[in-house]
Amino acid sequence: MAGTAAQAKPARGQDAARLRWLFLDLNAYFASVEQQENPKLRGKPVIVTPVASDATCAIAASYEAKAFGIRTGTPVYEARRLCPGLKTVNARHDVYVEYHHRIVDEIERHLHVTKVESVDEVACELLGSERRTENAVALARETQQGILKRVGKCLRSSVGLGPSVLLAKTASDMKKPAGLTVLGADRLPEAILGLDLEDLAGIGRNIKRHLLAAGVNDVATLWALTPSRARAIWGSIGGERFWYALHGVDPPEIATHRQSIGHSHVLGPALRNRYAAYRVARRLLARAASRLRRAEHKAGRLVLWLHADGEGYRENAERFSHTADTFALLFALDRLWNSIVGSEEVLPVKHIGINLFDLIPTAGIAPDLFGWTPDIDERPERLRLSLAIDRLNQRYGVDTVAIGAPPAGLPAYMGAKIAFNRIPERPDFSG
Repeated sequence: MAGTAAQAKPARGQDAARLRWLFLDLNAYFASVEQQENPKLRGKPVIVTPVASDATCAIAASYEAKAFGIRTGTPVYEARRLCPGLKTVNARHDVYVEYHHRIVDEIERHLHVTKVESVDEVACELLGSERRTENAVALARETQQGILKRVGKCLRSSVGLGPSVLLAKTASDMKKPAGLTVLGADRLPEAILGLDLEDLAGIGRNIKRHLLAAGVNDVATLWALTPSRARAIWGSIGGERFWYALHGVDPPEIATHRQSIGHSHVLGPALRNRYAAYRVARRLLARAASRLRRAEHKAGRLVLWLHADGEGYRENAERFSHTADTFALLFALDRLWNSIVGSEEVLPVKHIGINLFDLIPTAGIAPDLFGWTPDIDERPERLRLSLAIDRLNQRYGVDTVAIGAPPAGLPAYMGAKIAFNRIPERPDFSG
């Protein structure tokens, strides 16, 4: 069956490689954007950090820094030891998102962006004659050069071409930086047999542990599995979906629904006290509430959590009638804060966050037979005020209007962050 998937007859416009996807990965993205923005950083070892502290970790490293053994997750103090001339820059998620949109616009000049996989990765489906290997390779090179020319010469990208998204993504990781790799069906499985299991997109430490326990120690053994065996090893249909993708056949998309909205912030030393940390929590909640309204959802549960090194998490949650009203959510936050912090003045907490759960679409709230709805206790006048504050902040700038304590003394940027599965929207940085 493996041979059937990999050796199917090419469709019209294709050749034996059966290329269908172009996957583009921006190399060392956050650090590259900082080098693009600041010419003094170009050619220098650079790391991006969440806060200005040697106790935190690098969330991105330039290739010059990687040459010293510095990687994402390397503690700053260790990075400085490895590279005494290291430059550190605080993360600016709003700038990275703006560059992301500029890059996507440039890619659209060459071919359509089908899927935005993350802030630094996109997948483009090839159509018609674009699927011929020579045409796909030419498109890839034109796109790479277009980004360098019209967005920034520091923004190098690697491109992978393959029959499935998984294979194209795997190919994009094989030559970095600025590489171009073709994993055509006519080269499978030989072209991937030399890879480690974790070199394949979608195999992390947990899945690798399951594979090793099942006697799958290399890519050749993985390739030879049957779909049902892969499903058994994964313990879910995900294994079968991976098998087909590995053999060049994209599994059907599975629709997902929004589960939560939240924000977190790493506290600098000056914010590790009761008053400052509380203001951070309120500001994070205001950001999340604004996002909740833009997404046209209401929440029915708020979770507040605080994390300290060596102490683990302090966490509590409160349920309430569904709402998108910032005032109601802040009242719930106050109760949670008092239950967790009490009268403690100096907090050893380094990371604080809030999450809104039990989300329901605003348009989906229908009354039951007796006229009850999940948001029956919501105050319409306060919700209208919350929406008015959103509009003012989006028009005139973040924190133009704030509820309660003013933002003075807090970091200039707080709230929306780029995550593995989410790219903040532009309004997230202004409302």
